Amino acid sequence: MAGEGGSALTLAEIAARLGGDVLGDAQTRIAQVATLASAGAGQIAFLANKKYRSQLKTTQAAAVILSPDAAAEFDGPRIVSANPYAYYARVATLLNPQGARAPSGVHPSAVVESELPASVAVGPHVCIGRDVVIGEGVQIHAGCVIGDGVTIGAGSLLYPRVTVYHGCRIGQRAILHAGVVIGADGFGFAPDGREWIKIPQIGAVDVGDDVEIGANTTIDRGALDDTVIGDGCKIDNLVMIGHNCNIGPYSVIAGCTGMAGSTTLGEHCILGGASMISGHLSLAPNTTISGASTVMRSIVEPGGVYASVFPLDSYEHWMRNASHIRRLSKLAERVSELEKKLKESEQGVG
Repeated sequence: MAGEGGSALTLAEIAARLGGDVLGDAQTRIAQVATLASAGAGQIAFLANKKYRSQLKTTQAAAVILSPDAAAEFDGPRIVSANPYAYYARVATLLNPQGARAPSGVHPSAVVESELPASVAVGPHVCIGRDVVIGEGVQIHAGCVIGDGVTIGAGSLLYPRVTVYHGCRIGQRAILHAGVVIGADGFGFAPDGREWIKIPQIGAVDVGDDVEIGANTTIDRGALDDTVIGDGCKIDNLVMIGHNCNIGPYSVIAGCTGMAGSTTLGEHCILGGASMISGHLSLAPNTTISGASTVMRSIVEPGGVYASVFPLDSYEHWMRNASHIRRLSKLAERVSELEKKLKESEQGVG
């Protein structure tokens, strides 16, 4: 239900909690967020992308969140913020608080072999092993499996069917969505003739505070040292993070990204959806990788934006370009031979 306690909030009340400057009628009541195109009475919209600026003239929103440079372009009630998108996110959270927490206590069908604080909520058919340490207010929903020696920090939320293998650590206020697997064995095998000898994965996974991990994402335990997910990281659905990766704080990884073992990301990296990262590479802080890109070398300069995928084209053009690419090696050899002959010719003339 919108608003705290199901009631709408005035712009003045929103600004008192979140900051920002109110222009126009500060008593305008807001019950929900919406887009500029769809907003109506009682709804607040936002402008974060300049290409939607023309919609300010036609929006039916009760109020709009704007940056200072766009504040004069809307005559109605508005909140001015340096970062309208982030402000919208906070307003949306304020008006749409997380659903009622599960009641504290352990469901009768759960199997629990460790002592838990009274404030912890454990749902049906949960299994919690020995020597597990769980902080105050943790919620563990139906069907989760928590292995021996796991630590889960206060205020964390595990949705149904999350599995945390033995010895792994989850920080405070983490959110793990349905089907997440933390600490499965990394893909480690030593070749011996025709055979592949399994390498015991004796590290763990260390997930920091305020991390959110999307549904059906898997993070492998380390072979020797731990796999580390830094504080504040946000990881989307269906992401694969290999053993011994080290993800810097506040990095963002979009869905279907695959990251081979021993990859290191600096702080605040951004990986677009379906990115592929080869193993044993390092990405400098604040690196951005566009969606569907393949990273096959380390990036040492911080703050760069990189892409490696061909833009969409017709099948005929794509095949023609692919044919040219296949011939680039031979073309490079011919150019090298011509340069060599040209150099020899110039030396002979001299």
